[in-house]
Amino acid sequence: MTITRRRFAATLAAIGLAGCQTTTGAVPAVTRSIARPTPNPAFDAWVASFRRRAAARGIPQATLAVAFRDAGYLPEVIERDRNQFQTRRTLEDYLAISASEDRVRTGRAMLARHRATFAAIDARFGVEPHVVAAIWGVETRFGERLGEYPVVSALATLAFAGQRGSFWESQLMGALRILERGDVAPGRMLGSWAGAMGHTQFIPTSYEAFAVDFDGDGRRDIWGADPTDALASAAAYLARSGWRRGAPWGVEVMLPAGFDAGLAGRGRARSAAAWAGLGLRAAAGGAIPDAGSAALILPAGAGGPGFLIYRNSDVIARYNKSEKYVIAVGHLSDRLAGGPPIRGAFPPDAQGLGIAERRRIQERLTALGFDTGGVDGVIGSQTEAAIRAYERRNGLPETGQATRALLDRLG
Repeated sequence: MTITRRRFAATLAAIGLAGCQTTTGAVPAVTRSIARPTPNPAFDAWVASFRRRAAARGIPQATLAVAFRDAGYLPEVIERDRNQFQTRRTLEDYLAISASEDRVRTGRAMLARHRATFAAIDARFGVEPHVVAAIWGVETRFGERLGEYPVVSALATLAFAGQRGSFWESQLMGALRILERGDVAPGRMLGSWAGAMGHTQFIPTSYEAFAVDFDGDGRRDIWGADPTDALASAAAYLARSGWRRGAPWGVEVMLPAGFDAGLAGRGRARSAAAWAGLGLRAAAGGAIPDAGSAALILPAGAGGPGFLIYRNSDVIARYNKSEKYVIAVGHLSDRLAGGPPIRGAFPPDAQGLGIAERRRIQERLTALGFDTGGVDGVIGSQTEAAIRAYERRNGLPETGQATRALLDRLG
């Protein structure tokens, strides 16, 4: 949809980012930024230089003044850039969080609550409701975590000191164009540490290319309490990237004994019949879907779950190229549509523990009064802190590690 230029001042009064869409449907409170700028003269010099470049490319001085009025260097953003969740976690951990049973329950409730909206989006863009909902669920937990970083500061920090400076500068330019058009109030342009915004986490250039005003109110509002425009924008993104309605993204498969793992890999696609001829079978039963050529991936190695992935997996990868992300969105979409959990077993972690054993450690620590932040089998910073607190109270060396010895001691 073509977006007309609107009066900047009028929009500032009319729209903004609501910080947290609750799963109960209540109108969220405005989120305030959690990040505080740190003085950095080199960053300030870079911003001055960038502002000259931006002005030369047509960004008005008034927009630049408002955008950078409270902007500053955010060292936390650089730390996050070098320690990303998707690269730190195993696929098992990533799925335990992104496609948890709680998230499946919430997603099904959201599909029911917004049934008419999802149906209208499907009718226009040809992307199934459970697929759009899975994007929403993985990106922001169905609107619970829209992001609390000031986007201009985050993108300027990344452009100045990040690992892909030219890319981040292009996103910063996109953010300024969004502000110039008045799509969101500058003080409420909040998002992730990487400048991804709204319910379905669009970076600025993706917003410019794919965001739509689906509810017809004259603005492409992906930030507010109502997720309609954000969900439609995600569907528009997938549709224009080549989504095939009714076709699978992938399917979990079981491998026969002695299977040659060298046949796996994205560049080794075969037909469903060819894979069946090699002894592969759908993990949930039935025939392997005949939806064009498919490649076998073994993200946890030959001993872990295997997946045949189809063309639609490449479309999800346009949204986020991480293989873990693609599997998480695909699997969550299947679960939201009534599909089963993953059947294959993941190999034990470096300490020799499976996810069930890690959950038992969390359960027992929680019962003893040490807060692990939940029982999901993922050993994150809060569980590590709980382990250290337990070790300290019991006169043990403080390691923060979930080990078999710890599990045996907890009983």
